[in-house]
Amino acid sequence: MSARPLKYVTWINAGQSPPSANVFPLNNRTPFLQGNAEFTHVHPAAKFECETPNKTCKSGDILISVRAPVGALNIADRNYGIGRGLVAIRAINCNPRFLWWWLHSQVDRLQSVATGTTYKSVSSEDIGSLSFPQISLDEQRCIADFLDSETARIDGIRKTRERMRDLLTLRRERVIEKLLGLDATNIVTKPLKYGTQLITVGIVVTPAAWYVDSAGIPALRGMNVTSGKISNSNLVHISREGHAAHRKSTLRQGDLVVVRTGQAGAAAVIPPELDGANCIDLVLVRPSPDMNSKYLEYILNSDWAKRRVEQYSVGSIQSHFNVSAMKQMPVPVFPLAQQREVTKQVDKEVSAMEQILASMERANILLAERRQALITAAVTGQIDVTTAGRAAAG
Repeated sequence: MSARPLKYVTWINAGQSPPSANVFPLNNRTPFLQGNAEFTHVHPAAKFECETPNKTCKSGDILISVRAPVGALNIADRNYGIGRGLVAIRAINCNPRFLWWWLHSQVDRLQSVATGTTYKSVSSEDIGSLSFPQISLDEQRCIADFLDSETARIDGIRKTRERMRDLLTLRRERVIEKLLGLDATNIVTKPLKYGTQLITVGIVVTPAAWYVDSAGIPALRGMNVTSGKISNSNLVHISREGHAAHRKSTLRQGDLVVVRTGQAGAAAVIPPELDGANCIDLVLVRPSPDMNSKYLEYILNSDWAKRRVEQYSVGSIQSHFNVSAMKQMPVPVFPLAQQREVTKQVDKEVSAMEQILASMERANILLAERRQALITAAVTGQIDVTTAGRAAAG
């Protein structure tokens, strides 16, 4: 299949990037869009005066994020001024719907050529040099029709499964709250500080200054911790000197780490293989001998506890949960033997649900991969969409 650079079949406009500004000035009629292509950083235009009026997009233009994350796509729902990190693409000598689907097939390519140390990015020139297939407008329209239909079918299946997952997750949470006694109206609690030996925070002052290669001491970060799980993916290491300077946040098996920023409150028990590691910007909770670690993990990850985390979290952009708030977190008062028994019951009741949830997650990943593979195959001519369309209809 012959091809030509994308810049010859589209209009490409990169957002403005003044030397120093986080919010860019605009005229008083057009809102300003900054960041990725998901319309999450829209600034009211009335506060600003126009600086570069040509750095705009029109309703219907395709927006692509060229940095952090590279490749996020959307279609402008109105006229916007566009800022750093965004490029607007308008179909000129191609079908706009085909262009939309074809750009989806180029995300991996763009991410592979992205450069940068602080964050990865690509330029409008990188986008303009992408090889766009030279096929007729009728063929482009036929492929776009096929992908509109097939992706809608896949998306419908995914949404149905997501609703099932949400219902099962809610059911799981209600079972946990009932077994832990959190649904009782007269529940007796005490501040967490009375059931722990230590509540402190990990390294917060320039932790990157201590980073070394994998020969150092493992250090957990917020991205490594989700509710009830610790991932070793993207695990960083710090020097032994840095570890020695921050002994207070040395982790022991059975400790809990709790996320402070972003998904504040997510908690997980430290497994044996991370005994002696350290942590960065996490709350470290060391239970006292009369507090069961797994029981406390279930408590802290419950909706009951999350409501209290939200109440005491601070920060306008990201929730931030501090040590003093964690010390005051109310925890139900039960003898250790009862905690252990309740934990066994919870483990038994939720294990089957968690297996189903994991199966649903794997199925969704496969569907997403199927969707992407279908897009790539269709726009590159690897499948005959007319034959595929008849097979799907049959």
